[in-house]
Amino acid sequence: MIVNRSTYIDQLIRSKGNGLIKIITGLRRSGKSFLLKKLFRQHLLNDGVKEDHIIIIDMESRKNKPFKDPDYLLDWVEKEMKDDETYYIIIDEVQEVNDFVEVLSTLSVTEGTDVYVTGSNSRFLSSDVVTEFRGRGDEIHVWPLSFKEFMSVFPGSKEDAWSEYIMFGGLPQLLTQIGDDKKSDFLRRLYRTVYLRDIYERNDITLKPEFEELSKTVASSIGAPVNALNIANTFKSVSNVQNITDKTVSVYLGYMQDAFLIEKSERYDIKGRKYIGSLSKYYYQDIGLRNSIISFRQTEPTHIMENVIYNEMRMRGWLVDVGNVAQRVRNDKGQNIRVTLEVDFVCNKGSQRIYIQSAWRMPDSDKMEQEKRSLRLVGDSFRKLLIVGEHTKSWSDDDGIQIISIYDFLLDLSSTD
Repeated sequence: MIVNRSTYIDQLIRSKGNGLIKIITGLRRSGKSFLLKKLFRQHLLNDGVKEDHIIIIDMESRKNKPFKDPDYLLDWVEKEMKDDETYYIIIDEVQEVNDFVEVLSTLSVTEGTDVYVTGSNSRFLSSDVVTEFRGRGDEIHVWPLSFKEFMSVFPGSKEDAWSEYIMFGGLPQLLTQIGDDKKSDFLRRLYRTVYLRDIYERNDITLKPEFEELSKTVASSIGAPVNALNIANTFKSVSNVQNITDKTVSVYLGYMQDAFLIEKSERYDIKGRKYIGSLSKYYYQDIGLRNSIISFRQTEPTHIMENVIYNEMRMRGWLVDVGNVAQRVRNDKGQNIRVTLEVDFVCNKGSQRIYIQSAWRMPDSDKMEQEKRSLRLVGDSFRKLLIVGEHTKSWSDDDGIQIISIYDFLLDLSSTD
């Protein structure tokens, strides 16, 4: 079963021959390798590129262990280049190559090469794109399947697809698993044998039980504003381990972000136009992995839908913060007090901005007014969306707030244009 990942293929096509190293990052098993080695390779062949001008080195294969030696790799590539036509160099999981930054720097200045690499660790890739390549790197981040991609190969209704998606997520390999028990076991096994092992090996973690308990605490906190200190306090209250500090929690959260398991969304004061550093929210790049970490016990649709919306906006290229907007109200004692309301997401892309509020159910007009309240307080002319988790026709109220169903939002890429 092949999913057409046209969004990423289009990005690769537009980046082809631009003189930069194309660095494909993302969560392990999110489809990076298949994208380059199968889909993009097929595009190149269809475009007339000769097969021997597409050089693929898979660093996850033990047979390619010699390529960990940077000099061996560079010499081998040089021998494979036999004419002056462009050679497309594809290295899968390049962080396994020793001194890979120097290798990529060398390949980037080698005449006749167009270089594409994948990697699964942001510390070794994203930061190096900025600090080492100095404008020579072009990063394309691949996410697990979006709901639209998932729906394109799902045999049932969109309602059934949604139920499946918010339970098991969008890792492409799940499409080969038959039955809920197989899917659950697959995700649990993948988390322990791939993601945890990677984090432990890269960061030399000795407090493994503590890390796993902390991971469960974070997975239980999606949609809640938190910081390292209150996560540490929560962790202590639900576990037998009392010696974990907020500093350790902060370091461990960094490891989870480096592995692309989670992303941090910072709080932004909309009226004051500044970031508020005290609390943030963390969202999982794949909701199925999040659910597997807590043994599928907390599958509350409200927070899961919020996580899916966050991921969707990030997939579409938006920067996403959590918004706060304040107003003055009188309390029961007649005192004028400051009340802060939350706008779920403040999304920015260049000069564009969209405010998004997520509401799983809208049972009555009171609930509708409650959800719109923070959007009304924003007070600017940028677009405002209220996304609801049930079927509704898309419509706009007198304040310009657009109400749209989660299905229309996710399945229509123009919903945020």
